[in-house]
Amino acid sequence: MKTLIAAYSGVLRGTGSSILSALQDLFSITWLNRSKVEKQLQVISVLQWVLSFLVLGVACTVILMYTFCTDCWLIAVLYFTWLAFDWNTPKKGGRRSEWVRNWAVWRYFRDYFPIQLVKTHNLLTSRNYILGYHPHGIMGLGAFCNFSTEATEVSKKFPGIRPYLATLAGNFRMPVLREYLMSGGICPVNRDTIDYLLSKNGTGNAVIIVVGGAAESLSSRPGKNAVTLRSRKGFVKLALRHGADLVPTYSFGENEVYKQVIFEEGSWGHWVQKKFQKYIGFAPCIFHGRGLFSSDTWGLVPYSKPITTVVGEPITIPKLEHPTQQDIDLYHAMYMEALVKLFDNHKTSFGLPETEVLEVN
Repeated sequence: MKTLIAAYSGVLRGTGSSILSALQDLFSITWLNRSKVEKQLQVISVLQWVLSFLVLGVACTVILMYTFCTDCWLIAVLYFTWLAFDWNTPKKGGRRSEWVRNWAVWRYFRDYFPIQLVKTHNLLTSRNYILGYHPHGIMGLGAFCNFSTEATEVSKKFPGIRPYLATLAGNFRMPVLREYLMSGGICPVNRDTIDYLLSKNGTGNAVIIVVGGAAESLSSRPGKNAVTLRSRKGFVKLALRHGADLVPTYSFGENEVYKQVIFEEGSWGHWVQKKFQKYIGFAPCIFHGRGLFSSDTWGLVPYSKPITTVVGEPITIPKLEHPTQQDIDLYHAMYMEALVKLFDNHKTSFGLPETEVLEVN
């Protein structure tokens, strides 16, 4: 009898050991799957924004026009009526939604690269600011994540400051896309909008302008740190007219996330890009990232490379209702010097050699 009990106990001990081992294996498999699911969610969150940016406006326009020819024509009529009534809202800062800015999808977006925001100095709520964002990259992904969402906690790092990322005004003529952009605090990059935000919207406003624009995007490629700035002085004039402080901002890694076909000066491709830039306001780029399911294939998903956006020290700007060219040149030179200094002070912290030089064109 004792022998039987001992044998039975041995079996139970063996069974318990086997169950424990099986549970450990199960948890390790679950964790592995969870990790993979997390990565796929990050990829999908980035892809949805890329596709929204590239095709949402055009797709919604086509769908609404088609709806006019169906039994659901009233939906299209109501939306276009609303669009006409709401046409000038983007020029007044849009309709920011804290709910949209705090969506969980943006945290997956942030973690995919990952993206981080580095604060070097405080921004006072009693002042208004123009943040010059450099470089443009292909899509300005760091600018979007840091200033149009709360994924990197911009509102906690700069309490009382309302960021407005400025982008092409044409985007706000696209149905549905305009609502999506405005919900994140994105506004048109034109004089009327910026004048309103810096003069009729109180203080604590920070307008983020990607200064290099389409011209800078054409030179975007991995390993290159270059900005288009020497002839870009309009943002300095705006700052002087409103007494808004200028804040140099550099995004390390912005150029690393896409590879682009660079057309040489004088080639047909470069000619086409320049014509688009001149007459439409943007330059079409031939670029690629990785595929949806594999980093070894080509696709529209950007490469998973770190992007670190460093917000520099504000340059105090006086309010001059009619700034002279000499005034503009003086503060433009101060801004360029501050941007180069910001780059030099932080470049080694983000993987660049001490010998790396910021090319200012």
